[in-house]
Amino acid sequence: MRKPGLPRNKWVVRLYRMGLGVVMGRLILLLTATGRKTGLPRVTPLQYERVGDDLLVASAAGPRADWICNLKKDMRVQVELGRAHFSAVAELVEDPDKICDFLELRLGRHPRMVGAILRSAGLPRNPQRAQLYEYSRGLTLVLLHPKMNA
Repeated sequence: MRKPGLPRNKWVVRLYRMGLGVVMGRLILLLTATGRKTGLPRVTPLQYERVGDDLLVASAAGPRADWICNLKKDMRVQVELGRAHFSAVAELVEDPDKICDFLELRLGRHPRMVGAILRSAGLPRNPQRAQLYEYSRGLTLVLLHPKMNA
């Protein structure tokens, strides 16, 4: 059984915090949210995309993912991105059109990696928008809006 407060992907978090965050920070960020039941910090490593000032992350498990359920209770989060640490406010997006746009963006930026992820979900090598849209219907997208220091 897992100890309370330890992240499920603790090895990724440990490597990230040992200094490899600078390397992994090009693809992965650490999101710390408050546990909805325990009130303890919960750390989740997530792939992200930067769009303007915001960061976008998606949940393949959709709205049932633990970290998404935690966000529904408290949208205030902490983000570690390489050496940068900052507060952010999360916004949940479940609109399949917006999620489909996100998948097309990711596929364009990282065709091999995202293509492999999509193929493992049963999509073809070059999915059409309609196929991405159908796949998007079970996902949840999260926009992370960094808080500006006053």
